[in-house]
Amino acid sequence: MTLGSEHEIRTMTRADMDLAVDWAAKEGWNPGRHDADCFYTTDPNGYFMAFHGGEPIGCISAVAYDENFGFIGFFIVKPQYRGGRIGIRLGTHALDYLGPRNVGIDGVEKKVKNYIHHGFTLAGHTIRYEGRGIDGQATVNLRPIAEVPFDQLAAYDRRHFPAPRLHFLSRWIKQPDSAGFAVMSGPSLTGYGIVRACRQGYKIGPLFANNPAVAEELLLGLIAVVKSDGPVYLDVPEVNTTGVSLALRYHMKPVFKTARMYNRNAVSLPVQAIFGMTSFELG
Repeated sequence: MTLGSEHEIRTMTRADMDLAVDWAAKEGWNPGRHDADCFYTTDPNGYFMAFHGGEPIGCISAVAYDENFGFIGFFIVKPQYRGGRIGIRLGTHALDYLGPRNVGIDGVEKKVKNYIHHGFTLAGHTIRYEGRGIDGQATVNLRPIAEVPFDQLAAYDRRHFPAPRLHFLSRWIKQPDSAGFAVMSGPSLTGYGIVRACRQGYKIGPLFANNPAVAEELLLGLIAVVKSDGPVYLDVPEVNTTGVSLALRYHMKPVFKTARMYNRNAVSLPVQAIFGMTSFELG
């Protein structure tokens, strides 16, 4: 897609993806150490980079999970090129790629009016909480996530996400420098969570649970396995007041929030069971 005599947008290579993750780190988004592999393989055709005279100057992701739902993230333009048309053209390119799908984003607060102008509707906010040195004791109910049949885990995950994400999930739960636990009630899965190493500290996500007691058990178990004095982050939907209360109970502090928006239909999810979002980049 030509933008002018010296501008173009191209599908990212795997090496380009590493650069995009480095940009995300500079923006303060604190990506996971192995996010590039997990994200890129989910939809290798859905990552785009803008170039000016051969120099990479911006990027965006537009991951197609299925025929009905996609998610846009990694929307970054280098500071010296902001305020022009590059961002608009990247956004248009991403939406064109996703076509008629319902598209979700986690936008920064200051850009909400821009997203509304381009057809997105606010569905709610997500608050990032940071904690350190959380004290608590998880019970013996936790099971390593590898012990849960993948089909059962994927079915449970689908209840909490707008689309099936089998390929992504299969890599996410097995990435290096991570740990995952599940809680079972007899043969039924009642919650699971993943913690992964990031550029700074660790992030927990997702954290899905049928009730606050299961969520608390998972939170404590995931933090305990990290054994680190560094920061631990949890992204809680603001509307999940029990999730917010859980974060505050363990002295986690809000550091910023994002706006979840959709361009076609608001997605009905059991938000009271979502105690931690998976990521701001892929939903």
